[in-house]
Amino acid sequence: MFKMMTTLIRSRSYDAAEMITDANALPILRQQLRDAADGLEKSKRSVAVVMAYCARERKNAQRIAGQIADLETRAMSALAQGREDLAIEAASAIADLEAERAAVEKSIAHYDTEITKLREQVSLSEQRLRALQRGKQIADAADRTHRLRGSTCDGVMASLREAESMLDRLNTRHEHADEVEIALTELNISSSAETVSARLAAAGCGAPVRAQAADVLARLRAQVD
Repeated sequence: MFKMMTTLIRSRSYDAAEMITDANALPILRQQLRDAADGLEKSKRSVAVVMAYCARERKNAQRIAGQIADLETRAMSALAQGREDLAIEAASAIADLEAERAAVEKSIAHYDTEITKLREQVSLSEQRLRALQRGKQIADAADRTHRLRGSTCDGVMASLREAESMLDRLNTRHEHADEVEIALTELNISSSAETVSARLAAAGCGAPVRAQAADVLARLRAQVD
C-alpha cells in the first residue's frame, strides 16, 4: 500500500510538472535558446583562446628555428676556425633547441586537431541554434495568432449574439406595437359604427339596437303567465 501511495504521489507530481511545462512551453523555449546562445558564445571564446595558444606556439617554433639556424652557422664557423670546444657547446645548445622544437610542434599539432574539432562543433551548434530560432519565430507567430484569434473571435461572436438578440427584441416590440395599433383602429371603427347605429335607431330609423325596457318587461310577463 505504501509503495502504491508513493507511486501515486510521484505520478501526480510528474503530471503537475508536465502541465506546468506545457502551459509555459514558449517562455521555457525562449530561455533555453538564450542559454544555448550564451553557451555558444562561450564556446567561440574558448576556440579563440585555443587558436591564440596555437598562434603563440607557432611563433615560438619560428623563434626556435631561427636560433637553431643561427647556432648551426656559428658552430660551422667555429669548426672552420678549429674551435672544437665552441662547436661542441653550440651542438649541445642546438640539441636542446631541437628537443624544445619537437615539443612545440607536438603542441601545435594537438592544438590544430582540437581547433578543427571545436570549430566543427561550433558550426554545428550555430546551425542547430538558427534552426531552433526559426522554429521559435514560427511558434511565436502561431501563439500570437492563436491568442488574437481566440480573443477577437470570441469578442466578435459575443457582440454579434447580443446585437442579434437586441434586434429580435426590437422587431418583436415593433410587431406588437403594430398589432396594437391595428386593434385600436378596428375598435375605433367598430365603436363609431355602433354609435351611429344607436343614434339612428333612437330616431326611429330601423329596428332598435338595444332591447327597450318595455320589451324586456313584456317578455318577463309572458313568462309569468
